[in-house]
Amino acid sequence: MESRPATPADADLVATCLHLAFASDPVWGLALRRPDGATDHHHDYWRLFIDGALRYGTVFMTLGGEAVSVWLPPGGAELADDQHDALSRVLSENLTADDQVALFELYERFAASRAPLPDHYYLSMLGTHPDHRGRGVGQVLLATDLVRWDAQRTPTYLESSNAGNNHRYERLGYRPIGGFSAVRDDTWISAMWRDSTTRSSTRRSSSVAGHVAIDQAF
Repeated sequence: MESRPATPADADLVATCLHLAFASDPVWGLALRRPDGATDHHHDYWRLFIDGALRYGTVFMTLGGEAVSVWLPPGGAELADDQHDALSRVLSENLTADDQVALFELYERFAASRAPLPDHYYLSMLGTHPDHRGRGVGQVLLATDLVRWDAQRTPTYLESSNAGNNHRYERLGYRPIGGFSAVRDDTWISAMWRDSTTRSSTRRSSSVAGHVAIDQAF
C-alpha cells in the first residue's frame, strides 16, 4: 500500500475520509453531534484541521485516499491564527451552546495531556474510509509514517478514542502513558507514546499490519 504527502488539492478528499471515518467514533461522533443527527458539518470541521496541518507538510494519504493521517510537528499548532474564526462559525452554526462548551472542555483535556511531554510528532488524526476498513490500510499507513519519524529520531504521541484500536497501536511500538475521560460520557481516551526506533524495527512491525482487521477510525 503506497502513500504520499497530501497537498492542498487533496484537502477535500482527506476531509471526506475523516468525516466518514469519525462519524461513528465513540468520542467525536458524540462531541460533534447536531440536534437533527446530521453529520455533513463534519466535513467542514475536519477540513480546518487538515488545512492547519498542511502548512507543515505533515498530512499523508494512501494513493487512492483509502486512509489518511494528520500529524503535527514538535511545537506545531493545530490551527493557524486566522482559522479560529472559521472554527467558531462552523461550531455556532451546527452545535448547541452547551455542546460547544463541552467541546472546548474536551480540547482542554487533549491539550493538558500533551503539555508535559518532550518534543514529539503528534498524530492528530488517523482515519480509514469505511469502504476500506478491515484491510489494514490505516495501520500500514501509520507504520510507513513511523519510518519517517524514526529517521528523524523523534518520538510520537497519539490519543486513542476507541479502546478497540489500542492493541493495534501497541503492535507498532506504542505504550499507554495515561489518558483522560471524554466530557459527555465516561469514554476513556488513552494517551499513547512511542519512542523512536530503528527503521528496521518499524519495517518488521509494518509487515504484520496488513493482517490486522481495522475498525472505526482505522
